[in-house]
Amino acid sequence: MKKIAVVVLNWNGAKLLEQFLPSLIKFSPEAQLYVADNASTDDSVAWVRTHFPSVVIIQNSGNCGFARGYNEALQNIEAEFYALVNSDIEVTENWLRPILDTFEQEPQVAIIQPKILDFKNKTSFEYAGAAGGFIDQYGYPFCRGRIFETVEKDNRQYDDNRDVFWASGACFFIRSDAYKALQGFDADFFAHQEEIDLCWRAFNKGYRIKYNSASVVYHVGGATLDHGNPKKTFLNFRNSLIMLTKNLPKDQFFKVLLIRMILDGVAGIRLLTTGKLDHFIAILKAHFSFYRSFSSHYKKRELRQSENYFAIDSIVFRYYIKRILFFKDLF
Repeated sequence: MKKIAVVVLNWNGAKLLEQFLPSLIKFSPEAQLYVADNASTDDSVAWVRTHFPSVVIIQNSGNCGFARGYNEALQNIEAEFYALVNSDIEVTENWLRPILDTFEQEPQVAIIQPKILDFKNKTSFEYAGAAGGFIDQYGYPFCRGRIFETVEKDNRQYDDNRDVFWASGACFFIRSDAYKALQGFDADFFAHQEEIDLCWRAFNKGYRIKYNSASVVYHVGGATLDHGNPKKTFLNFRNSLIMLTKNLPKDQFFKVLLIRMILDGVAGIRLLTTGKLDHFIAILKAHFSFYRSFSSHYKKRELRQSENYFAIDSIVFRYYIKRILFFKDLF
């Protein structure tokens, strides 16, 4: 059994697999490769079986999304480490060795993210993860290399190996024993921000999350849902509220959640005034969905929540009011 399993979650992604699976196989001699299929209706599974018979196919029960899709698949995989890789990721030579070295040298590190650059503009960081993630006091995520819509060029300013708060699900490494101890992703998220929730729960339990720039991958981004899709807006707003409900410290819970609801309202009005009615409606639906299921998410709260979860007070204020656009200027 190889120490690391590289698992690609697929749903009707034949073209992406044809484009990116060859480099993944070429540059991953240390790993056993898997494709976890969410009941695709295209010919992606048949194509993998024909062209790459060494890749193990795991067929999930349906289109389970990211969270439950990986939960189902990983039940069938034995390895010391998991690499969860989007189907629109291009890996580079020697991308696994720095990650394996970190896991072996630092036993308290449970989760690692590589440097994620933009496949379409390889001199820039990519929106989903960049050089490792953080959140502000109100649960808004941002990255080293990306704050809201501002994405930085890669000038080697984040060529380091350091602790972060969350790692991107686009290319997400985790110890299998930590994944099991945390009971995997929360399937209620379906997709988007489930990796931040998992990292927050890991953080609350004393695990460490790291970024390692020596491992480099390129991400297309938006292959399943692009940034302009109202469904993505719905999932991001709803899931962020679920994440706060589950993980906020008790003494901050009601204050932070109330302020976050006000800020979401401001965001909705801004979208409405700029003609994005469908996204405004998506935010409304996200809140109503959250309110209906609030009690079930509240019951998932752990006994212990860390007080020091956030990097700064308000990324919204600093970005939109103070016009701080780059990570290095936040502190």
